Amino acid sequence: MINFWSYLLQYEEEKEQIYNAIERVMKSGRVILGESLSNFEKEFANYCNVKYGIGVNSGTDALFIALKTLDIGKGDEVITVPNTAIPTVSAICATGAKPVFVDVNPKTFLINVNQIREHITKNTKCVLPVHLYGQCCDMDAILEIANEHNLYIVEDCAQSTGAKWRNNLAGSMSTISAFSFYPTKILGGYGDAGMVMTNSQEYEIKARMLRMYGMKPYGEYYSYTHGFNSRLDEIQAEILRFKLTRINNYIKRRQDIANKYKEGLKNTFIELQEVHPNAFHSYYLFVCKHKNRDEIFNYMKKNEIILSIDYKYPIHLMDAYKYLGYKEGDFPVTESLSEQIFSLPIYPWLPLKDQEIIISKLKQF
Repeated sequence: MINFWSYLLQYEEEKEQIYNAIERVMKSGRVILGESLSNFEKEFANYCNVKYGIGVNSGTDALFIALKTLDIGKGDEVITVPNTAIPTVSAICATGAKPVFVDVNPKTFLINVNQIREHITKNTKCVLPVHLYGQCCDMDAILEIANEHNLYIVEDCAQSTGAKWRNNLAGSMSTISAFSFYPTKILGGYGDAGMVMTNSQEYEIKARMLRMYGMKPYGEYYSYTHGFNSRLDEIQAEILRFKLTRINNYIKRRQDIANKYKEGLKNTFIELQEVHPNAFHSYYLFVCKHKNRDEIFNYMKKNEIILSIDYKYPIHLMDAYKYLGYKEGDFPVTESLSEQIFSLPIYPWLPLKDQEIIISKLKQF
């Protein structure tokens, strides 16, 4: 069986360093909000070329706290896309704000920047671009629109650690950004973890307060504003510190696998996600498109190869978000993609022989 993702081979290679990281934390006497997290926040911020990082419990919490830091809530509108993971939208809704969807580009599968302006109203407070699959959105256009209309930008970087737009790393081009370190991610831990990133000291202080009950960092047990409980624990932070030292290698491996897929599937029936010439793709996912997607998925499964579909159900058509008032046909590109796209295994420890089998079987379809 060729699985879509597995951490087992990576764990075997890095086991000693992982154990050492856990041991350092256990001997430190501090398992919450200690030096491991503080160091990781600084190191990851430095990697992303951002001034401040605030570690939180998950990528979803990172989005939620980022939005709350900007005082986004009831009566506000946040422009984003329906072709994304549910957390993007659930975080917006959790603040009380309303997600306003625009369709995606049929080639890159990312937000169609040409549609953003027509969805801006007097209630629009923020644009939330999702750097999906490991590729950044067109940030030139988004920054121009945001500046023109005095809007915040919150980058959803859950899938894009290490990706770039021109020479700017994901997470460094906005008012505030959010990352996920879920195990499958480009920089993944062994549990839930996330981070809020910003260049504003004011927002950094506020985000730190929000992640811990509205209390001032290292202050008295006193709440100054309604806050939450969302802390990245020391063990995950120390593991992620080690993995951060290897992130360029992880991304290089992903790109090597992607290039082999591109070469192997050249001149076949499969259409690939287009990479914008200004983008540096870090390949969280390798996304393909075909009109007979479900047949391919089932065919590969019969051959003991597990693919993934990201995403099969557009968010605007899910029961949970019917109250937003959207209907089938509102976002034709997203809806078409939901019936055609699928992803091939691309985690860094995917054995070469397995990738060759995947390519061979797809060619035989």
